[in-house]
Amino acid sequence: MLKKLIPIFIFIAIVALIFVSLSKKEQMVSVYKGNLEQKPLDLNLHHLQDPQCKMIIDDISHSAQVASKSGKTWVFDDVGCMILWLKDKKLDHAKMWVWAKDKNSWIDATKAWYSINEATPMRHGFGAYGMKKDGYINFNQMKNRVLRGEDLTNPIIRKKVLGI
Repeated sequence: MLKKLIPIFIFIAIVALIFVSLSKKEQMVSVYKGNLEQKPLDLNLHHLQDPQCKMIIDDISHSAQVASKSGKTWVFDDVGCMILWLKDKKLDHAKMWVWAKDKNSWIDATKAWYSINEATPMRHGFGAYGMKKDGYINFNQMKNRVLRGEDLTNPIIRKKVLGI
């Protein structure tokens, strides 16, 4: 009788070990809490998940953040994901931050200038900059283009902008 129970106990022990090891792994973060100052956060790359596209954020160069008045902060791998995610949200007094490639720092997304032809993680094509250059567009123009599908995710726009 005891010989028949030993394999069952071994199986239960193995299953328990698997669950314990999985619970100790770092889980992906899709929202930070406690950012009541609504400041841009230092990012822990490879452990953040974009709430719009669900991609893991591995690079800061095209990322964006939304900080709500309640202290929640969401991080995006592509500014286009941020715009699409915000489309149906009611976040009064939220602050938006983008990584400015020319400044190597976070800046107010509404004050940034956007290039329209960059290779971004989700292929929207908008790179954020602190200084305006020829061909760059402002936040509202970028936002409207994303919401209308007039970005590099659209093959017609991609061909027009990149010649591909």
